[in-house]
Amino acid sequence: MVTSLIKQEKLLLVPILAAIAAFASEHAILEAGQVPALIAAALLIAAIVVGSMRVAHHAEILAHKVGEPYGTMILTLSAVAVEVLILSIMMSNGSSPTLVRDTIYSAVMLDINGILGLAALLGGLKHGEQPYNDDSGKTYGVMILTAMGISMIVPEFIPRDRWQFYSVFTIGAMIALYALFLRMQVGAHSYFFAYSYPNFSPSASDEQEDGRVPTPAARQPDARHAASQAEPSTFFSISVILVGVVIIGLLAEVMSVLMNAGLEGTGAPVALTAILVAAISAAPEILTALRAALRNRMQAVVNIAMGASLSTVILTVPVMEAMALYTGQPFVMAMTPVQTTMIAITLVAAAINLNDGETNAIEGMTHFVLFATFIMLAFLGL
Repeated sequence: MVTSLIKQEKLLLVPILAAIAAFASEHAILEAGQVPALIAAALLIAAIVVGSMRVAHHAEILAHKVGEPYGTMILTLSAVAVEVLILSIMMSNGSSPTLVRDTIYSAVMLDINGILGLAALLGGLKHGEQPYNDDSGKTYGVMILTAMGISMIVPEFIPRDRWQFYSVFTIGAMIALYALFLRMQVGAHSYFFAYSYPNFSPSASDEQEDGRVPTPAARQPDARHAASQAEPSTFFSISVILVGVVIIGLLAEVMSVLMNAGLEGTGAPVALTAILVAAISAAPEILTALRAALRNRMQAVVNIAMGASLSTVILTVPVMEAMALYTGQPFVMAMTPVQTTMIAITLVAAAINLNDGETNAIEGMTHFVLFATFIMLAFLGL
């Protein structure tokens, strides 16, 4: 059984070997010039994605074992931990002071417009109108609006000599919002985030009836028997998550240095790095959401896309603000006028589209066009 579990983690060798090679050849690559540095950075990004997917895989196993609300906490914290770790390392290496702001903004655009938009588009083309619990969309939407307003719009009006006071307030506000959110999921409002699909029997090959993402064993129907024979223990899953996060941190350290060297003087958009960080942390969520949409399980998509957006804002902001207070160096958190406009359009569109308990291809297309607009603006340097 142990041998079987180790074989299942052979993909984890990719980031491990990449980390060893990166530390051994970092100086040689930097001396070779910008092109080798960019190529090496791209390879390290691929290795980080592989590592993050293994972390997400075992987080889902733990989530299925312990149930709610601890399952949601594990899934959320594992994804946010990867993002915060990469951001912390890149900021310590002298990255742009707007990196945190741009990454959070990019993550929201990717989650709501990219993941939800593409999933609703493809799912709508295949199944037509796809039902879900509209209470979840409304709840997520108003909390995202509140969290982003407090942490990324109001800071524009805070005097620079008083930023510490507002940072402390922001940390407290985010913690309060997150605590309330968890209480809602556990308590009397837990049904907000669930939907009972008719004529559906939960099985290992589909989402849970409550809208949660499928267990890892469920993703491959032909592997159910093997999974049942060698199901990872809780200790093993926790160990893989911890090892994976450490490896991702090591890879991010070198990747940050190589990317900065490779992009120096190229005129590449500043937001490119932020988009990459957001995409790395969202990679497992994208695949899971698309599978759920194609299985006509839109509740899982809404929970993933909107929940990931809320988690990114409500958990990343206090951690990074605390880091700013510790170092005495504030980040630029106030969004630009273009970013504020795009967030406003996105949340208004989400409020309208997620108001009736059904999504369709037209609604998905509206969000996906907004995502394409976000990418276009990023390449224009806006």
